Amino acid sequence: MSVLYALEGIRNPVFDFFFSLITHLGEETLFMAVGLTFYWCVNKIEGYYLLAVGGLGAIVNNFLKMIFTVPRPWVIDPDFTIVEAARAEATGYSFPSGHTQCAVGLYGGIALWNKNKAVRIISLVLCILIPFSRLYLGVHTPLDVGVGFAIAVVFAAGGYFIFRKAENNNKILIPAIGVVILINIIYICFVSFYEFPESVYAAENIAEYNGAVKNGYTLLGAALGMILAYVIDSKWVHFDTKAVWWAQIIKAVGGFAVLLILKELLKIPLNAVLDANTWGACVRYFITVAVAGAVWPMVFRFFPKAKKE
Repeated sequence: MSVLYALEGIRNPVFDFFFSLITHLGEETLFMAVGLTFYWCVNKIEGYYLLAVGGLGAIVNNFLKMIFTVPRPWVIDPDFTIVEAARAEATGYSFPSGHTQCAVGLYGGIALWNKNKAVRIISLVLCILIPFSRLYLGVHTPLDVGVGFAIAVVFAAGGYFIFRKAENNNKILIPAIGVVILINIIYICFVSFYEFPESVYAAENIAEYNGAVKNGYTLLGAALGMILAYVIDSKWVHFDTKAVWWAQIIKAVGGFAVLLILKELLKIPLNAVLDANTWGACVRYFITVAVAGAVWPMVFRFFPKAKKE
């Protein structure tokens, strides 16, 4: 707590605003948005890589949170204050830091994959600023941030080695995503059948538990959708990621519009017949990711290609 108290002492409105803004770049849903953008517009395998690293990181992060059930710093020490703007999103257990793990996995992965110097510098700066923002805002301890950082580095480096090989050997990709699915299934079994302490099921923590269960099913559906998208694209679609700049914008914006609309349209019928926190979430994200990865790219052939240098 001594580090957090030291940072508390240097807070000011300018730093509060800056780090409250920068911390949003580490939100756990961002890896899916960035991964899909890379998949549609930059490099398919890199997109799969970022999605797999982010998905695996989210699973392990949720697993550790539920195992250790460490409270937030201001709960541990009631005398400690946080930047109030960060309180709304700093819910649930503290260890390890999900924002840190997502940010380092995502931007660290981009830095590893891309040789462009500017891209690498920006990505690495974000890998430093976002974890630091969690300390400055007072919503995580150095241990939370350090462990999240270390896990992300391991996953990003290991995933880079595997998915780089998948560029030249397409037989590697499905088993690689299959590992993510297997770990996800183990995680779902754990949160579904493990007898947690009574405090986990208490009114103030039950939302965290329900969220942990839903995240497992959501990520399982997304990973299965990734595999189906890969099979359909490799056999029939064969879409090209290259296009003129304005077509790339349409591909990304249109893709997210299709994804969000489909996700909402599926919610009502699926939730009527399936549990919204389990198989309803799984099926919804399976269909959504499969459409985003295989059906939406079918329109890319009508976009003009990028001019050759």
